[in-house]
Amino acid sequence: MKKRSCEIEAVGINYKIYRQKREKPFKIFNKNQQEVVDHQLLQQQQPSTKFQLACPGIRHVLKDVNCKAKPWEILAIVGPSGAGKSSLLEILTGKLTPQTGSIFVNKTAIDRTQFRKISGYVTQNDTLFPLLTVEETLIFSAKLRLRLPPAQLSVRVKSLIQELGLEHVAMVRVGDNRARGISGGKRRRVSIGVDVIHDPKVLILDEPTSGLDSTPALQIIDMLKVMAETGGRTIILSIHRPGFRIVKSFNSMLLLANGSVLHQGTVDQLGADFKDMGLQLRLHVNIVEFAIELIEAIQTTAKGTGTSSRTGNRDSRTKVLQKHIQNQGAVCMQDNPDAGSRLVLGSIFRNAKDDLAGAEEKVGFYRVSSYAIANGLVHLPFLLILAILFSTPLYWLVGLNPNFTAFIHFLLLIWLILYTANSVVVCFSALVPNFIIGNSVISGVMGSFFLFSGYFISKHGIPKYWIFMHYISLFKYPFEGFLINEFSGKCVEYMLGGCMVTGEVVLREEGYGEESRWTNVLVMVGFILVYRFVSYVIL
Repeated sequence: MKKRSCEIEAVGINYKIYRQKREKPFKIFNKNQQEVVDHQLLQQQQPSTKFQLACPGIRHVLKDVNCKAKPWEILAIVGPSGAGKSSLLEILTGKLTPQTGSIFVNKTAIDRTQFRKISGYVTQNDTLFPLLTVEETLIFSAKLRLRLPPAQLSVRVKSLIQELGLEHVAMVRVGDNRARGISGGKRRRVSIGVDVIHDPKVLILDEPTSGLDSTPALQIIDMLKVMAETGGRTIILSIHRPGFRIVKSFNSMLLLANGSVLHQGTVDQLGADFKDMGLQLRLHVNIVEFAIELIEAIQTTAKGTGTSSRTGNRDSRTKVLQKHIQNQGAVCMQDNPDAGSRLVLGSIFRNAKDDLAGAEEKVGFYRVSSYAIANGLVHLPFLLILAILFSTPLYWLVGLNPNFTAFIHFLLLIWLILYTANSVVVCFSALVPNFIIGNSVISGVMGSFFLFSGYFISKHGIPKYWIFMHYISLFKYPFEGFLINEFSGKCVEYMLGGCMVTGEVVLREEGYGEESRWTNVLVMVGFILVYRFVSYVIL
């Protein structure tokens, strides 16, 4: 008697992401009204017209995708980067909703709530607690998913550990890439175990062999093959470049390119299709890898960069396959060759409506530059709190000018210093997105500003060809402000019971007058506005 099983079928899946155009930097608070009108018109059109209307503003991730996954088998979704593999998996799991198309389970329309109970979804990145052992990790997952007495739950976990082939590391900590623990292949087995602890009928995996060597990757696929054949499960997985031995384990394969289905069936059927297209392959050639190489060559040609040396001797074959791809309806390939490769927005807003307006309703998302402005406003009160916590004990412990007005001015300068530093970091982070390079640049710039501030070398001792660094230094103006705040109104030298030299005299000799007190504050505010504006324009 056969065990329970599920057949998954996707029909006419179309998934598109609306791409908001970049606006002019001076439109800070106003949305592009024309873009909103275009988007509203987009929603009112029929699917076919909809794409033709706004092709430059749409990423057509999946285009009329049909596929079927049968129980007791493995369906592999393959294709180059940006083909739409991960999006299709998230649609099958119910995490994304397509604009058109349907998902059926055993010929019945999918019920997302019920489907989550009978399915498991293993993401590409492991999300495990590194300090737990393998057994503790699975027990934790079992307690969350199963309502079983402790004895039965323990039996279920031990049985799964044996099925995963992890008996010898059951009491070893999982660890991560930075801490000692089990190997990457075994860690991936634990991730799979976390999502099959409830014995799902359907198991969906996103790149289960990603980051693994050939041998651990083959072991993972062999384990999934056994799970499908012995447990009657329907297994759907995505994979980028499967090896020759891995390909032989697939019962069926879905080949995607630019969001369109080029082939569904066995690997042997794909080879037969190549022969029908006039492509003669050598013996023992990995047909799947060969197909992906040709697709990538076509996409490279479409971008106008030409083919690589590896595919230079396959021009005739490329033309044949390119014609086949165009017949499959790969629309807007040249205008949008990387459709489906930037799906971060879709995954973040997967629970919102299927358009940008729905995402805006959920989280108020407009543009990155608006975030830069909001970030600047939000930091003001928090940096003021830091300035108060720093200034209040320090000022009186050191014994600076006891005048309360002088203390307020000192506090204001500290607040502006913190906010200026924050603005500089935001600006250079936008200019240099790479963390390591950006950190080095910021350290160098801040060090140079501090060197020429006048603290180590006075303005009169700086060479003329470096004097410009003194005036653009962010630390010059608060340093001068502190000097004026401390020595104005004070006597710095007494003689015969009287004041011989006042603080004002010393400050004037150095070029600091009382009128510079608020001038320095205004200059610091100007620096803040400049750095914030530059970061806004860049973002």
